[in-house]
Amino acid sequence: MSKSMRFNILISFVTISGFTQGMLLPLLAILLEDMGVSSSINGLHATGLYIGVLIASPFMEKPLHRFGYKPMIVTGGALVFISLLLFPLFPSLFVWFILRLAVGVGDHMLNFATQTWITSATPQYKRGKIIAIYGLFFSLGFALGPLMLKLVKVHPHLPFFLASLSCFVAWLFVLFIQNDHVEQDETIQTVKIQSIFIRFGLTIKLAWLSLLGPFAYGILEAVLHGIFPLYGMRIGYSVDTIAYIIPLFSIATLFTQVPLGTISDKIGRKKMLAIVTSAGTIMFFIGALFEQHFFVIILTFIIAGGLLGSLFSMGVSFMTDSLPKQLLPAGNIMCGISFSLGSMIGPYFGGAVIQKFPDVSLFYSLTVMLLIIALLFIFFTPKRVQIEST
Repeated sequence: MSKSMRFNILISFVTISGFTQGMLLPLLAILLEDMGVSSSINGLHATGLYIGVLIASPFMEKPLHRFGYKPMIVTGGALVFISLLLFPLFPSLFVWFILRLAVGVGDHMLNFATQTWITSATPQYKRGKIIAIYGLFFSLGFALGPLMLKLVKVHPHLPFFLASLSCFVAWLFVLFIQNDHVEQDETIQTVKIQSIFIRFGLTIKLAWLSLLGPFAYGILEAVLHGIFPLYGMRIGYSVDTIAYIIPLFSIATLFTQVPLGTISDKIGRKKMLAIVTSAGTIMFFIGALFEQHFFVIILTFIIAGGLLGSLFSMGVSFMTDSLPKQLLPAGNIMCGISFSLGSMIGPYFGGAVIQKFPDVSLFYSLTVMLLIIALLFIFFTPKRVQIEST
């Protein structure tokens, strides 16, 4: 199988992964709201998927080195489509949380493997563009996911079954890919980075600033997809209207992901990340001031999505630029952990904000978060750590 065909299959599975996450966050948030679950508990429940990512993260690297990319993707994909089938069968707060954990583990396995496979096979001069394409198709799936909310009216179980079927079809295509393993350089084997704690510590020292991209994107994704549906209903928007608003963030990303990635190849990731987070801060502040105006909410989601939808992929590119190849698996795990931490923090505090401060706009919390991260991108640079061989 050609490399381009392999890339297309991997990207297709990444699209389905985005679709699954984009559907589950708002769908379960609304279903739990209908079940009478409070906003803070609802937000805490949404962290289940990302807790699953954190649980799986320390155990990802060794199996990848031992078995290669394909077994990781196949196992993760199977866990996802089986879990999706089980949601309608067990409508319970506790069981849904366990299933969210399982989806988080499976999603992380397939995304970690595909992301590492793509980044390690891409030369630096076009890394920003290729990883932007990766992020673009994840965003495409994420944008389509919330549209499944409308199918709840046809049958509450239909979104789960369709998502599971889509994941299964993509999984079948992966079976035809030839397996490959993480590149091992002879000079790399003499480097003292065998301990998992040393590897992750070294990764953080070299690439901590790049991890802020996935962290910020995790907060944005979780809050806008998991908490905004609740907040939107409380400020007067219908479920149908919210189902149209939420995808706008990801749809806008489709038009800017590759151009921003290409520009970052030329001007540098750090500078590009500082620009988009600064502009995003301004956009959410405007959205907070005029959130009662439907047109302003639409513009906020579109412009913020165009600016900030590349945070994850650009952060991954920045990380890949900052690390030697033997640390890329650890770097991709840290990107996943950073994204998960943001995704866990976002819903909990977002839910707490709309419950304890009902008169304060949800967008103000995003404004403050982005302002802090923009300042870090502007004023800080990661330390240069010399890796010495024995």
